[in-house]
Amino acid sequence: MPRFCRSFVSLTMLILSLAVYGNARAEAETTYPITIEHAFGTTTISKKPERFATVAWANHEVPLALGVVPVGMARANFGDDDGDGILPWNQEKLDELDGQAPVLFDEGDGIDFEAVAATRPDVILAAYSGLSQSDYDTLSQIAPVIAYPQAPWSTDWRTVIRMNSAGMGMAADGEKLIADIENEIAAEVEKYPELKGRSAMFVTHLDATDLSIVNFYTTQDTRVQYFADLGLKMPKSVAEASTTGTFAGSVSAERIDVFDDVDILVTYGGQALKDAMSANPLLAHMPAVAHDSVVLLGNNPVGNGANPTPLSISWVLKDYVAMLAGAARKSQ
Repeated sequence: MPRFCRSFVSLTMLILSLAVYGNARAEAETTYPITIEHAFGTTTISKKPERFATVAWANHEVPLALGVVPVGMARANFGDDDGDGILPWNQEKLDELDGQAPVLFDEGDGIDFEAVAATRPDVILAAYSGLSQSDYDTLSQIAPVIAYPQAPWSTDWRTVIRMNSAGMGMAADGEKLIADIENEIAAEVEKYPELKGRSAMFVTHLDATDLSIVNFYTTQDTRVQYFADLGLKMPKSVAEASTTGTFAGSVSAERIDVFDDVDILVTYGGQALKDAMSANPLLAHMPAVAHDSVVLLGNNPVGNGANPTPLSISWVLKDYVAMLAGAARKSQ
């Protein structure tokens, strides 16, 4: 064998050996039992789990991002363009892993406990969810459950990764995943200096035929928390209005002037809603509406990805940041 070929083979074997050593070392650093604290108390995992079921939104993206196909996960009910119950970034990862498609749990009427149990999970991941005490108790009879840390539907994407990866016995891999995503976000945001210093508010569930009440996501919601990652600041008005301790709030349109410090308004809806807001004698005075600094999201992958999850961030980042930057330019 020529010297070059021998050297190449040796180098390849060295790289493979280091990779295997690194994985073995990561596994060796995970000692059992693992105890994880959450809103319902603590969960103890006594031995290395192999089968993971996930309920609610986005939790399945942690094992997928870490190279593990869950045995079951919630069917997508928003932003699913082709209606197969699997969002495009999850399908891409499943194809990459060449794994058998997980069982899809239909959660239209709540968690399907029988379907979850049928997948025989070792651990159930639910760090981002709206579990009730009853839900948690029932799931815990099936397998150990990783629940949310504090409040329903308020777990930021980093904590979702940390808690679920810890429940998988892959905490170190989870930290690397977080760092990789942070670097990707920072590189994209750097392209749009116009975002710096701009404030954003996420308005939701507006009815174009009745704008007397303005509903919005509070600082507890992950969509709002994500704005900081994207170079945007929190309006003082939204922070002060986020006193309910829940992920959503509402104000009468007659008090819309409290949001005069909002530069960019993000919401779900189409042109009809935007026209209605501009024509409304109260909402039209909101600076973001007056300047047309409005980002309209639809029932599509970008609209879905505005709620950041481990795999959706990379998929929609360029489009979403570009939309926000466009609105930011109008606000100046």
